[in-house]
This record gives sequence, C-alpha cells and structure tokens, in this order.
Amino acid sequence: MIPTVHVDKEHHRQGRYSLTDTGSGHVWGVCDEAEGLFRESLRGTYELFGWVPDGAEVRGWVGSRVWLVPEDRTLGPWLLEDAESLGRYRVLLTGLDDRQGPPEGYRAPVRLHDGYRWLGSCGEFARVLPPEQAEPPLVLRGLAPGDRLRRALARGTRRALDLEEAWLEIRDDRGEPLTDRLLRPKVRTWRTSSRRPDLIDLELDTDLAPVPGYARPVWERWLAGPPGGPGAWTGLETRRRGAWLDLVRERGCRLERQDREAGHPYELDGRHITDEPGFYLALGEAVNGPGGGCLDALVDCLRGNFGCTAPATLVWQDAAIARQHLSQVLTPAGERYDLVALVLEVLVEGGMQVTFA
Repeated sequence: MIPTVHVDKEHHRQGRYSLTDTGSGHVWGVCDEAEGLFRESLRGTYELFGWVPDGAEVRGWVGSRVWLVPEDRTLGPWLLEDAESLGRYRVLLTGLDDRQGPPEGYRAPVRLHDGYRWLGSCGEFARVLPPEQAEPPLVLRGLAPGDRLRRALARGTRRALDLEEAWLEIRDDRGEPLTDRLLRPKVRTWRTSSRRPDLIDLELDTDLAPVPGYARPVWERWLAGPPGGPGAWTGLETRRRGAWLDLVRERGCRLERQDREAGHPYELDGRHITDEPGFYLALGEAVNGPGGGCLDALVDCLRGNFGCTAPATLVWQDAAIARQHLSQVLTPAGERYDLVALVLEVLVEGGMQVTFA
C-alpha cells in the first residue's frame, strides 16, 4: 500500500515517481522519469536432455508461467516466468526463476506444463550458469530532491547514502496512484540534471525487479490513465493480460469505492474468457468497470468495500467459452482441477446468484 507521506515545502507538484521512506513517510524526491524500471531481468537457462514433447514441439515462446515438476515428489515444483525455448536441435529453456528455483544440483527427470497443458518431459536437465553481469542502476532523472536527501548527498558518507528502505511510488498522468515497488536503495552517484540546475539525476543501486519488455506497452497504457471503458485488454495474449491484471489489481487496492446496494444485477461478458487472467479481468469489469483480481480478491470483493454488496445476481453470457478453456487446468504440481467450478463455488458462497445466458 502507498503510505501517507509528509511532503517537503518544495514538493508542491506530484511527479510520476516519488521515492518515499517507508518508516517516516518522508519524500526523498520526485521526478517524471525512472530509467532502469523497464528492462529484462537476468534469466535462468536450463538444458533439457532426452526431451519428449507431449504433442507439438516446444519452440519459441513457451508460456508466461511454466512449471517444472520434479519426478521426486518430495520436492515441490518451481516456476519459470516468461519462458522461451531456444534452438532447434537441443532444448534450452530460459525464463525468470521464482525465488526458490530448482534444488541445488538437481539433475533428475522433470515434467513441464504451462498451467493448461503438459508440454513434455526430460530424463535429465542442467542449469546453464550465465556470465557474471552487474545489475544496472535505477536512475531517477530530473529529480527534485527534498532537504533530507540534499543533506545526505552533501555528507556523502556510506551511511548517509544508504537510504535503507523506500517505496518507489508510481502515479499515472492524472496524478492517481497506480502501483509501487519496495526498494533498498543506496546512492551510487548523482549529478546536476541537464533539465534544470535545481534538479538532479540520481543513480541508485537497488534490488528492484524490473518490468520486462513485453509488459511495457501495458504499463504505458495505464500510465496514461485508466481505460475509458471495459474490454481494452481483450486483444492481448496471456502474458500481457497477466501484466494488465497485476496493474489493475494493485491500483484497485488504492481506490475508494462506494458499494452498490444489495440485489444489484451484474452482467459478465464471457466472450474473451480463454485464460485465467482474462477470467478475473472479465469478472472485475462486470462489477467495477476496467479492473480485476485473483480468486482471493474475488472473495474480498464479495465481502464488501470493493463495489459489490451481496446478495446480488450475476448473468453470465457465453459461459461455454470459459468451460472449454478452463475446466481442465493444472495446479503447479500438475493436478487437474476445474477453475470454472471453483469460481462458481466462491460466487455462490459469497451470496451471488449466477444465471447463464
């Protein structure tokens, strides 16, 4: 959540980006450009030996979320996000490892799936270690520094330049909160900005997880302001739908909504529910316009304070499309379940009467 901030007297304007101390709420500075927020993270790479596909060969982009399920069931599955297959004559799989990743030194068989279908299996796999690369800094260009930051820069000691923990708060062009990122920033260097002599370009070493390139068009759309109507996400493929869902969910937690009265009818447009992100985006738009969430967010919505008051009625148009695509999805461990039935159960338990049209 974006905390309450105590803005210095020179921070009358609201920049797109604000660097804010998590403890005191003090604003270190504000600016309109954050270089390094959008870039590719260092990707994990695995070589799969003895690859046996389940169906079509795996080439090119594999999926937004690919689970590697070890044959040893005492070990849990691990995740590669934005996974891609490289090469035609051997299977090299790259992606963004989750925090846990595979067990150290594990080389035994694994099976792969993308949450919807099994992709194949291999008899052995090995991690390919990438070359050592230094993480580039986050550069806040044209930053209007607060008094506290000016004093820290003037002292210049290692302790003064360690900003400890801060929020990078991000607003859209209307000045409304969009999302934030929690950082542990340390000042690498700074210089007077070419834009104005009272502004600086501040380089920070951080633990920031950057926004990948495929998600940048989604972010730029939301940074310009929320869509004027529903359905702006429907032409996106799954991974960009996921990026859209992440933003509207984070933004939704920062908005104040007036719940409609109990008994209000809602209509769910089911024509584009072909994947899990699309399911939650369509449900969110049925209640609140261009928004959405996950299953837990749906439960919270039905409890009130997110636009809906139970009991209520939901008319689901074209439900057969969701049943076709989401009635046989996979858990991370690869067990099949019916996502449509699960969401229906949550809706009914939350006081929503669902009818189909």
